[in-house]
Amino acid sequence: MFSRLMLRDLVDPLDYRYSVTPSLFDDYYVTPPHIHLNVVRPRRQASSGSAGKADSKSDPSKFQVMLNVKHFRPDEIDVKTVDNFVVIHGKHEEHADEHGFVSREFTRRYQLPDDVEPDTITSSLSQDGVLTIQAPRKALEPPPKNERVVPITLQQPAAVEDMKKQQEQQQAAATAAASSAEENK
Repeated sequence: MFSRLMLRDLVDPLDYRYSVTPSLFDDYYVTPPHIHLNVVRPRRQASSGSAGKADSKSDPSKFQVMLNVKHFRPDEIDVKTVDNFVVIHGKHEEHADEHGFVSREFTRRYQLPDDVEPDTITSSLSQDGVLTIQAPRKALEPPPKNERVVPITLQQPAAVEDMKKQQEQQQAAATAAASSAEENK
């Protein structure tokens, strides 16, 4: 048994898609086929290339972020540290370019790793518009050990002789105690 939609799908390829009048199988509430001719076109992608792209590198000796800011002059970019973050803000007012007039603004925040001091951050801007932010990492100190050097003292009599004398004294004391116990009986 054919439903109305199944029948429409069979006849649709045969139907003249650009007709002004609706065909026999068009739904009442569906837009006529002549309106579906890509009236809404996809937006053109901005040709900014790699503008605004950032690259964060994890290096054991330093923290580094590289950000493409080629559309901004150095006086239009601010780099600051707020708490444990690096905040980069860029803004330029409207000016003419090859496509018309444009104004841009961005803000990027990067959390600093625990082993980076905010006071050690430096920034530099290359001729081709790449902003590099970097800071050295702190050298990780090994955890403190609960270690103490115990000094060795030298005894005057030899330890082996000392132990023999103690054993002889203990045996003599035990023998004396045993003989006095027999006499008391």
